[in-house]
Formats: sequence, C-alpha cells, structure tokens
Amino acid sequence: MILADIHTHTSFSTDSDAAPEAMLASAVERGLTTYCITDHMDYLFPMDETAFLFDPKAYFSKMTALREEWSDRIDLRIGVELGLRDEPDVAGPVRDYYEKLLRDYPFDFVIGSTHCVCHTDPYYPDYWQTRIGTEGVLRYLEAELWNMEHYDGFHVCGHLDYILRYVPKNRRVHRSKLNDVIEAILQTLLRRGIGLEINSGSLRRNYPDFNPSAAIAARYYELGGRLITIGSDAHYAEHVAADFDRAEAMLTAIGFDSYATFRSGKPIFQKFSDR
Repeated sequence: MILADIHTHTSFSTDSDAAPEAMLASAVERGLTTYCITDHMDYLFPMDETAFLFDPKAYFSKMTALREEWSDRIDLRIGVELGLRDEPDVAGPVRDYYEKLLRDYPFDFVIGSTHCVCHTDPYYPDYWQTRIGTEGVLRYLEAELWNMEHYDGFHVCGHLDYILRYVPKNRRVHRSKLNDVIEAILQTLLRRGIGLEINSGSLRRNYPDFNPSAAIAARYYELGGRLITIGSDAHYAEHVAADFDRAEAMLTAIGFDSYATFRSGKPIFQKFSDR
C-alpha cells in the first residue's frame, strides 16, 4: 500500500486555489501517513515571468506552522517543484536563481521538472502549430536530457514524459524514435543518483499511462534503478493519492518492492507491503 503522496500543489502555486489545510485533510482521510507539498517555482516562465513563483519566506512560515499543527495526524514534508530550462538565454539565470533558493531554504524534497521547451509550455496549442508529433516530443525530451545533466540540487526527475499528455490527437508519435534519448535520460539519472518520479496525474488528463510510462519505469528497473517516488500531482483535494492503487499494481508487477519519501533531502524507503 502506498502511504505517501509527495507531489502536490496548493494555492501557493499559480494553477491551484486549494488551501493547504484542505489538501492535508484529504491526505488524512485517505489514510496517508506522509504528505509533501511541492508548489511550483518556474523562474522566468515564458508566458508570464511572474507566474509560478511564490514567496519562499511566507511558504516556509505557513508550512512549518502546519507541520506542527498536523503532527499528530500526518507527517508533513516541505517540498518544491522546480521548472528547469535549457534555452541558452535563460538557463544560466534560472540555475542561479534555484541554487540560491536551495541554499537559503531547507526543503525536504525537490522535484526537477521540465515544463517548458523552446520558450513555451507544450500544454499550450501554440507549441504544436509548427511541429509534428514526433518532432515536438523529441525536442522536449532533448531538453529534459540537458536539464538532468546540467542542474543540481533536485532529488527526482518529475513526470519524465510529461509532454505526451498534450500531444494533439491529430499528431502521430513514433515511439521507436524516442528510445535513444529516453535511454540517455535514464542512464543520466542513474549516474547522477537522481530518482525517477512516478506521476499519476496523467491518468486524470485522458492519457492512458503514467508519466513516465510503465515501459520506461520497467527499463529504469532493468538498468538497476530503485529510487522511485510516487506523486498524484494533485492541485485539488479530491485528487490526492488518485490512482495510487493502479500505480502500486504497475510497479510491483515490474519488480519494485519499495518507494521513497524524502526528509531533509535524504531518501527514506518504504515497502509497499507496509501498512
């Protein structure tokens, strides 16, 4: 049984209006013992540079108070999801901003995610106006590989093939053409000691698999990878721990017997069989 959801968002994220207290109450109701809030920090987000930023001082003040208030009901960890960028004109300033943030604030858990590529988020239709399916996905994965190589301070790669949620239905993706770059990403994670997040949020977006897919998770396992975390990517209370039963079935079928949470930047492994 999965007893921790460690990728979730609250009203500190631009794309959520959920109160942290509501998210915690939902986690307790679902029987979780560990919960991590990982609000978005996407410095220099291309559509609106003020979006997806929060005041870290206010964030830590709020989360620290909640951690104490809820300590007899659930173990709250304080996290962040960093939006990594590979474009040459912004990669340096983004790295510098995150390095200072992580020096100044003691996050328990840091997710490194690629949301933007070519100065846009493939969530938006504009990304696909001049790109066929395979080309658009491949360019995103190349950015993901660069980010995994060139950023430090994060613990897991968030929703590795995130872009597949948003490929237009009229665009075809030749999966075989993606294999080499996905393999390079997984090898980089293993070499650098970065974990792999299993994100169930894709299933709520009419995508038929997790991010990353079961096939990618299986290849990570074949290569010797064992450091996985599990997150719902919930932005609303009703989505906390969504589809975790399916995630557990998929992961145990591959061979995984445990998953990780993080405290003070250090992994804590928990068996699926623990109750």
